[in-house]
Amino acid sequence: MEKQVVNNNWSENVIIVDADYVDNVAFNLIVNFERIIGRRIPQADLARWLVCIALDGGLRNNDNNVQVVIIHGKNKTKMENFAPANFDNELNGKAFKDNLGEFVIGTYAVEHLVNATDFYLDVVQTVCAQPEVKRVMIVPNAENAELYETLRRQMHHLDDDNKRITVFAMQPLPGGNFRQEILGYSLMNALGIKSEEIKTQ
Repeated sequence: MEKQVVNNNWSENVIIVDADYVDNVAFNLIVNFERIIGRRIPQADLARWLVCIALDGGLRNNDNNVQVVIIHGKNKTKMENFAPANFDNELNGKAFKDNLGEFVIGTYAVEHLVNATDFYLDVVQTVCAQPEVKRVMIVPNAENAELYETLRRQMHHLDDDNKRITVFAMQPLPGGNFRQEILGYSLMNALGIKSEEIKTQ
């Protein structure tokens, strides 16, 4: 990934990722599918995964600019099941280009004084409040019932009908003022797991 200085202006398209959660989901998929299909599964390709998330969020081939906000625990320096993975050295302030456009990455640690759930929800609220942001793709720990319920309430009170918001979870959840997509599909793609491998089992 190329080095890039992230400016303070928000892009029209923003992806917000709970890195600790998605790293854990990737680990579980690797363990389970290695047993099912009988081969080693490499780390997930982070760039490929972000492109899949953008596509699932409604982005299509164009010269888009996508801002990626990666939130992680204060004590975590990297994701164990993705490549590239180191927050400070490999991801923060870096960018890559794809046929969808340019993806610019910023990583943000949850400070010790702040509850991780509150921090994530604050980021989502801040992003959704920006008038220039038109498309938001949210990858939260949707298994945290408190976080998901608060997220639903936040989206219910969102007064901008022009925003397209997509929430990614491992299973369908009670809906709200947003679209839903299954997180597992994009992760399987990034892990190189093909549907025909599963069907033959």
